[in-house]
This record gives sequence, C-alpha cells and structure tokens, in this order.
Amino acid sequence: MNYLTLKDLSSYNVAFDLSNYIWEIVTKWDYFANDTIGKQFVRSIDSISANIAEGFVRYYKKDKILFYRYSYGSIQEAINWIEKANVRELVNQEQYEKIKKELEELPRELNTLIKFTYEKLKV
Repeated sequence: MNYLTLKDLSSYNVAFDLSNYIWEIVTKWDYFANDTIGKQFVRSIDSISANIAEGFVRYYKKDKILFYRYSYGSIQEAINWIEKANVRELVNQEQYEKIKKELEELPRELNTLIKFTYEKLKV
C-alpha cells in the first residue's frame, strides 16, 4: 500500500519552490529593503508551505484543513509584499510576473487539497 507523502502534494511543492525562489531574490537586496520588506516577505511566503506541512501531519480532518486555510492568509500577505516590492522596484518585471502568477494559482491548489482532505478522510 502506498501512502501519500508531503512531497506528493502539489500545493506544498509549489509553495516550497516559490519560497526558495523569493529567498534568492531577497538576499540580494540592500540592508534597508531587506530589513523592511524582505524579512516580512520571506516570513509570509515561508509560512505557506510550513502551514501545509503542519496540517499534513495533523490527525483530524478539521485540524488539517485549519492549517491549510492558514496558508490563505499568508498568500494574501505575500501578494501585498510582492506588490510593494514591484512598486519600489526591488524586483524586475520577470520576477514580479512569475511570483504573482504562482501566488494567484496557490489558492486553487489549496482548494484541491482541502477538497481531497474533506472527501477522503473520515475523522
């Protein structure tokens, strides 16, 4: 019998890869930009995959879904930060479009995960 692992979750993989992509960008910013926007941007983006991971290991369906839903708030926060980074010219257009596109797709990925969890788990 094969069990689903965290690495099997598309939403987790997208969020994890995106957080590493953003890390590579933000670590190159100057001190002021990194201290004001960068740290909060990285925290918000890191918490998306972290909440998916924490929810994944929870036993009860409601607990799992709660942590998956926490990720929605982090996605919205990250969208705020990428918009500010774009306006303040901390990212180039290609970086902005890639990050924004993935942040806009993540809620659909999470909805799929929540629906799967709701339908497949009994507890």
